[in-house]
Amino acid sequence: MAPGRIAALFVEDLRRHTRQRVVAVGSRDARRARAFADRFGVSAAHGSYDELLRDDNVDIVYVASPNSSHADQAMRAIEAGRHVLIEKAFTRNAREAEQLITAARKRGVFLMEAMWTRFLPHMDVVRQVLESGVLGEVHTVIADSGLSADSAPAQRLLDPGLAGGALLDLGVYPIAFASMVLGPFASVTAVGTKALTGIDRQTSVIVTGENGAHGVLNISLCGRTPTRASVSGTQARLEIEGDFYQPSAVHLISPDGQLLDSFVPRPLGRGTCYEAAEAARCVAAGRPESDLMPLSETLELMRVLDRVRHDLGVVYPGE
Repeated sequence: MAPGRIAALFVEDLRRHTRQRVVAVGSRDARRARAFADRFGVSAAHGSYDELLRDDNVDIVYVASPNSSHADQAMRAIEAGRHVLIEKAFTRNAREAEQLITAARKRGVFLMEAMWTRFLPHMDVVRQVLESGVLGEVHTVIADSGLSADSAPAQRLLDPGLAGGALLDLGVYPIAFASMVLGPFASVTAVGTKALTGIDRQTSVIVTGENGAHGVLNISLCGRTPTRASVSGTQARLEIEGDFYQPSAVHLISPDGQLLDSFVPRPLGRGTCYEAAEAARCVAAGRPESDLMPLSETLELMRVLDRVRHDLGVVYPGE
């Protein structure tokens, strides 16, 4: 659903690095659907989303539209009995997320947020290091994500009608990373500035884990930031090179700054094929959700985003 830039990157990864087949594309504009289908060798091009959902060749739908449309389009797919993969951010708010999760469970279909970073090989290394205890007691997580909204592709991020802003498109990366490391947050505090359009332009978020560890997270549309991440413990720390949310090198550093070990991934394409493979495995096994990105965590992350937006005074039209 929605043949834009993100969908193109996703389909290219699927074609090159998985055995999955993209059998149909749907758009509100039949010409856009046809152009996308011709570009990627997709057999069916539908001029409406309802047509796409009536296509019996479709097993699972990838929702790649702007954030403002995720809930409506995903709900249509769920009601049509299709499995659904929704581009992050999952929805505009926690209320919409809860509605989708309830509907998917009632209908018995698979549902997952396309938090593609969670499934990358270097994040598996991070998980293994955390489980090993080699870092000691984790006390600090630092991560940032920032780019300039002046470029044409980023202009949609300034539109409140599309649920734009730094938080939903960029903030999900550092916040989801902190959630993976720290678990559920005991507290969330945010400060930020807004653009003239009313969306969040720059936000700094401090979270605490239930054991008292801190997460210091920064999100910005003001300009490019280092986009690095680190996890510091009492015995060692992990450093992830920028962009930490893409396939990146991970370094294990001793307390005196010595390099102890490194992992340098050899990614397949951009890396979205890993989340597609996870979705396929879950569907094949009859599982309604992924253990790596469970719906309970997606819902909690949406509640965190709601809390931050409330602190900043950011409201999307029609919420």
